[in-house]
Amino acid sequence: MIVRKLRLQRGWSQDQLATMSGLSVRTVQRIERGQAPGLESLKALAAVFELDISQLQESEMREANMESGAGVTREEREAMEFVQGLKGFYGHLISYVLVISLLWVINLVTSPGHIWAWWPMLGWGIGLMAHAFNLFKLPKLLGPDWERRQIERRLGRKL
Repeated sequence: MIVRKLRLQRGWSQDQLATMSGLSVRTVQRIERGQAPGLESLKALAAVFELDISQLQESEMREANMESGAGVTREEREAMEFVQGLKGFYGHLISYVLVISLLWVINLVTSPGHIWAWWPMLGWGIGLMAHAFNLFKLPKLLGPDWERRQIERRLGRKL
């Protein structure tokens, strides 16, 4: 990963880096995808980037730890997961709007007397709402808080 960053900083292509380092393009691609390079590959890359092998190894280790989640707090990980979920939800919403709009146009052009576009809009809309409820953790009617309140009420305790 750090190899890719260093290569891009210098404006080199993978082919140019392979030529300068004496490695194959395939090896450069594998290393950039995260496969651990061998000692000879590390030596060649370190020479091209004018770094010590230890610096290149440290950078690779640090980057691998960042990707595996080490060094990231629980809150940061949860925030990243939420943003990924939000991205998925927005994609779902955009596709819903586009496809349902297209279905309405097709419905009104082909058979304006018989409106059938309601059904896919309703079915997919329910799925979209479920996605939103799941993502935004909207109050669940029969969730843990409801269960706790019911147990407390059944035991005669005040909340």
